[in-house]
Amino acid sequence: MTYEFDDFDKAILRTLQKDASLSMDDLSERVHLSRNACWRRVKQLEQSGVVRGRVALIDARKVGMPLTAFVLIRTDQHDSAWNQNFQKALSGLPEVQSAHRMTGDLDYVLRVRLADIADYDRFYQRLVSKISISDISASFVMDDLIDTTEVPIL
Repeated sequence: MTYEFDDFDKAILRTLQKDASLSMDDLSERVHLSRNACWRRVKQLEQSGVVRGRVALIDARKVGMPLTAFVLIRTDQHDSAWNQNFQKALSGLPEVQSAHRMTGDLDYVLRVRLADIADYDRFYQRLVSKISISDISASFVMDDLIDTTEVPIL
């Protein structure tokens, strides 16, 4: 279901994506709404599932996880049982930040956060011990040019 946004909703979403720790007074001031009207809109956005949660964004480098790998996976099994087992395997690997089923040459792409290459090898060994994969390779991020959690609100 698509939510119908007006300019106030869009302003609230843009502002919360930049800083979800703002008080309701500060948020309402930034989006030019009364505190009560802003609070009602935020609650409606949360209840409708548009705002799924509020989180603290952690600097991965400062907590010893500086390496990002994109893990490229091909499988020759495409049945629902394999897919369920794959999802279960991934849920037990906290290094996986995102997992995507793809069109084209690849079946899945994972974004994985790691301490170093040896950490990737441990991750790899755990993954392939949990699920049968036809082909797996990884590319490691050398530099983040753009890395955001913000969804464009146009």
